[in-house]
Amino acid sequence: MREAGRIVAFAVRKSFEALEQGITTRELDDIARRAIESEGAKPGFLGLYGFPATACISINEEIVHGIPGDRVVQNGDLVTLDCGAIVDGYNSDHAVTQVAGLSTSEKDDLIDTTRESLEMGLKQAKPGNRIGDISNAIESHVLPKSYELVREYVGHGIGKDLHEPPQIPNFGPAGHGLELKAGLVLAIEPMVNAGGWKTRMLDDGWTVVTEDDALSCHFEHTVAITEDGPVVLTVE
Repeated sequence: MREAGRIVAFAVRKSFEALEQGITTRELDDIARRAIESEGAKPGFLGLYGFPATACISINEEIVHGIPGDRVVQNGDLVTLDCGAIVDGYNSDHAVTQVAGLSTSEKDDLIDTTRESLEMGLKQAKPGNRIGDISNAIESHVLPKSYELVREYVGHGIGKDLHEPPQIPNFGPAGHGLELKAGLVLAIEPMVNAGGWKTRMLDDGWTVVTEDDALSCHFEHTVAITEDGPVVLTVE
């Protein structure tokens, strides 16, 4: 799984190196696919549950599962790329949000808060803790900043399947839920909204957006729980 994580981190980085005003989301998706395949891995999302692309690419008020296509990225767009790779039958899952071109203090703060909340959650992914310790660490960082956390979509276990038990909410009390043990691998993924927490799905049956059309940000790492603490796998 470490190799699958390295490859998906490489693919996401290569896609974002090309992120600029005027590129289409399909072109970004093609870059991710070629990067994964060039490393001898398989795209983890392509065809999964019928999804038609290598990466979920979500822009501005889109939270998750945006379908790449002819949409042209505009200057200032908040772009999330969520992607997976498979090596020797094992999955990885990784998401990053960046701004195309010129950003604003509002967007920078939303990105920083979401990334920091993921880091807080990752620190709790160690033996003897519980799922709720991860959830509460994320919530405790986000809510005081007057942002909201998506509740209908959560993190998850990961291994031979992309989505495995347990579910990992990004909110809730500490000390509750499954006890974490060495050997468990999780995909932790805070989804933070600048407005309310409620969502709606677009007519394409995939793309999830904020109900109030507020901006949304998403970061995700695949992390292994070891006796020595959390080991993030989705890094180069």
